[in-house]
Amino acid sequence: MLALERRNLILEKLQAEKRVVVSELSQLYGVSEETIRRDLDKLEKEGLATKSYGGAVIKEDVSIDLPFNIRKNQNVSGKQKMAEIVASLVKEGDHIFLDASTTAVFIAKALKEKERLTVITNSMEILLELSDVSGWNIISTGGVMKEGYLAFLGARTEEVIRSYYVDKTIFSCKALDHEWGIMESKESFGTTKKAMIASGRKKILVVDSTKFDQTAFSVAGTLRDVDVVVTDRKPSDKWMGYFAEAGVECRYPDMQP
Repeated sequence: MLALERRNLILEKLQAEKRVVVSELSQLYGVSEETIRRDLDKLEKEGLATKSYGGAVIKEDVSIDLPFNIRKNQNVSGKQKMAEIVASLVKEGDHIFLDASTTAVFIAKALKEKERLTVITNSMEILLELSDVSGWNIISTGGVMKEGYLAFLGARTEEVIRSYYVDKTIFSCKALDHEWGIMESKESFGTTKKAMIASGRKKILVVDSTKFDQTAFSVAGTLRDVDVVVTDRKPSDKWMGYFAEAGVECRYPDMQP
């Protein structure tokens, strides 16, 4: 097993159990305790864990981005439900942006029954997911590949995005705050989202309920930049009021007609 693969498995265990023990990990992965300690050192340096006596605990901080393969296994049921709602909003023949979020991968899967879509994305994972779809026009933004994210970012990516105008921009975010708006942990993700928002007729923000009332480093837009918010459960009355004030439609599973 590669060291990176082992560290990702340790991260998954930390996400599930919040704490890991060196001796147990040593037995589980068949390596020395010293090797496990080096793995935990690496995770601590990356800001993903905090070492404790005999092990480590998860570092729960909204500003920290976990590796893509860890994030895509979080809240799978919620992402599938949100993806189904988004798919119902997309018409056959639409031109759409899909961002490089893990949620957008689920949306891409849910859209596969549609005909004649044009999908523009900066996500390597979505390009791979849609590689077997026929009759679609799939466009990669290109750009600089961001390590650990499977995302194309940078000035070239944003230039390509600005050269299109689509029916629907479908994107997620790291945090959503009433005052600060749509936020990302890294500036490069924030500026990419800004470009997508500016280049779409209808803007659909897909964000799970854990992101509400959170803040992050980079502002990508305001609530008034969004037409529809899709989330995994009914928001609080406070947030429903914010959406109504901003003229935003909110969709969530099991809505009453």
